[in-house]
Amino acid sequence: MKEILLVKYGEIILKGGNRSRFEKTLIENMSNALKNVAETKITVAQATVYVDVSDAEKIDLVTERLAKVFGVVSIVKASVCEKTIESIENTAKAYLKDDLISGKRFKVEAKRSDKTFPLNSIEISMEVGGFLDDNFEGLIVDVHNPEVTVKVEVRDTAAYVYCRENRIKGQGGMPQGTGGKATLLLSGGIDSPVAGHMMAKRGTKIEAVNFFSYPYTSERAKEKVIELASILAQYTSSVKLHIVPFTEIQLAIRDNCPEQHMTLLMRRFMMKIAEIIAEKNGSQALITGESAGQVASQTLAALNVTNAVVKMPVLRPLIGMDKTEIIERAEKIGTFETSILPYEDCCTVFTPKNPTTQPTLSKIEKSESHLDFDGLVKKAVDETETVIIYPKK
Repeated sequence: MKEILLVKYGEIILKGGNRSRFEKTLIENMSNALKNVAETKITVAQATVYVDVSDAEKIDLVTERLAKVFGVVSIVKASVCEKTIESIENTAKAYLKDDLISGKRFKVEAKRSDKTFPLNSIEISMEVGGFLDDNFEGLIVDVHNPEVTVKVEVRDTAAYVYCRENRIKGQGGMPQGTGGKATLLLSGGIDSPVAGHMMAKRGTKIEAVNFFSYPYTSERAKEKVIELASILAQYTSSVKLHIVPFTEIQLAIRDNCPEQHMTLLMRRFMMKIAEIIAEKNGSQALITGESAGQVASQTLAALNVTNAVVKMPVLRPLIGMDKTEIIERAEKIGTFETSILPYEDCCTVFTPKNPTTQPTLSKIEKSESHLDFDGLVKKAVDETETVIIYPKK
């Protein structure tokens, strides 16, 4: 009995004349996610992607990988059979025998895309439902509240049978790469990985910038960020990570500027450095994990000050979320446990006791004038280390 994966997508259907371009990108991303996993044949027809896995023992692993590809709404294993009512009935009986047990409420739903098939959708449902009812003792027909929904799809090349309740939910969203490119300011905390995941879900290709303050932050802190990038890469195939040396800038701020301005001055340096790296790598926007009012540097006044140092758009997908919502998303995408490891990032090491919460741009720029801003930025950019991070196997 041949088994295949049926992959459904969502918003792509609404793209009209551009739909084929989105489908092509989705298939490319699916193929990238399955490199070195299994040999597959991927085709698309009638708003469904068909994934034929050469090694049947790897079909569950393939399903797991595809469930993390943006644009995929659901995945289900289905049995392929000939387009005859007898073949469909016998396939359903054999393939779904473990689902169709005594006492289960069930119904059959059919979809006939091939209009040359002699029975219409309602007739297929009735025929297959009656056959299964006759062959499985104790089944209960319930078209309103079934526990098992037998799905039959009669398409141009073959018929497919599966149980709807066995579908695996995908990430949804849009295929990565269809929504431009942006650079994520990736710390070792909870928020920024979630922000990156949310923007990638909208089709944005993600690169990342991290600021590293050795020896004030340890190599374990850098490894933590690389681990977070590898988790994000499970959804994006890879992440280009730019690691920026930030110690000299932080020491210069500490030694020459008012302590209460330190966090905002650091943020302005980070934004400017990230913008330069982003422009060099073809990004169109920056992404941060800021949430309005969460900390002193995320009041509206503070955000205005940090925005002022860059010209590039700054995307803040978490801006209206509270911490509980962000943590729930972090747990769902698998970054939370890594984010809470006790290795401090550069911001937490140099946190002032009483940071300003209602800054004015003029005062921050006056503090900044005591520094060689452009020279420090250039040196940090020139000494940046870039690595490509792939998902762990």
